[in-house]
Amino acid sequence: MNGDAPLQKVKPKSARTARALKAREPLAVENPRTALFLRYTTCSELIQLLLSDLTNLRKPHIVRFSKKNNLHPFEDASSFEFFSEKNDASLLVFGSHTKKRPNCVTFMRMFEHKVLDMLELMVDAETARTMKQFKGAKPAVGLKPLVCFSGAVWESPVQNEFTLAKSLLLDFFKGEDVQKVDVEGLQYMVHVSAAEEIEGQPKPQIHLRVYMIRTKRSGSRLPRVEVEEIGPRVDFRIGRVKQADEGMLKEAMKRPRGTEAKTKKNVETDVVGDKVGRIYMGRQDLSKLQTRKMKGLKRGRDLDVDFDVDMDAVGDEMKKARVE
Repeated sequence: MNGDAPLQKVKPKSARTARALKAREPLAVENPRTALFLRYTTCSELIQLLLSDLTNLRKPHIVRFSKKNNLHPFEDASSFEFFSEKNDASLLVFGSHTKKRPNCVTFMRMFEHKVLDMLELMVDAETARTMKQFKGAKPAVGLKPLVCFSGAVWESPVQNEFTLAKSLLLDFFKGEDVQKVDVEGLQYMVHVSAAEEIEGQPKPQIHLRVYMIRTKRSGSRLPRVEVEEIGPRVDFRIGRVKQADEGMLKEAMKRPRGTEAKTKKNVETDVVGDKVGRIYMGRQDLSKLQTRKMKGLKRGRDLDVDFDVDMDAVGDEMKKARVE
């Protein structure tokens, strides 16, 4: 099968096939991404346990193959594209272990069941810990986590391995898109960190940690928040990378009409995130401006008739009175 050839459109021969094809048609608001987990013919015990932990964190939107697959994602991705279409999965996680590339996990993202981008991560076996090695409660199925990225490498203006890793990991862990999240439902946090790059040195490792969020009494209205590590604890080293093709990425980033957020006129958001509004007012007539009132300028209540006072005449009368 040629990986570059477009997949042929299947004409429905029955009502059941027509319903299945209609369910896979593009939607204005897409369904949650399904993640497909596969493994190579040789896969270490550590990678199998790590795939199990990632499966538990990604449930219920997962499909996992139990059989081994003799596949090479960077050499020929046609089989992965077939599995993606067959299982309607847009995220694929492939675990493998070879002498040249030990303890390897490859993340793949699909668009229209074609490979969009790929990232190979090598697991450090000495520092890796699974969820079973941590005591305590684990998060319930289907909860959305807090996802936090620490480090300047994630904010690079130029696309590189770390910006791709951030995009893939965020897509993998974020779960279903929702408008609002109940604070009580935020029970665990996924923290991804990396040190700064140093010229002439190997690329920094990616540290993945998962914490349970605990709220305790603090004696005030706001509770005290503590975190407890629940695993998995993994340190990744970046391997091979396949960046997205510009044309395919442009198609993938398109939004259907009617889904764009309507911009409010004269309302902006500043750098801090505060909403700032601009108000336009007409020209004011300052002659009618209300000023501070003084008792000396008040008119008598019984004087209803307006009269003019000659200030020069009043001044002359006061001078005569002083002379006398």
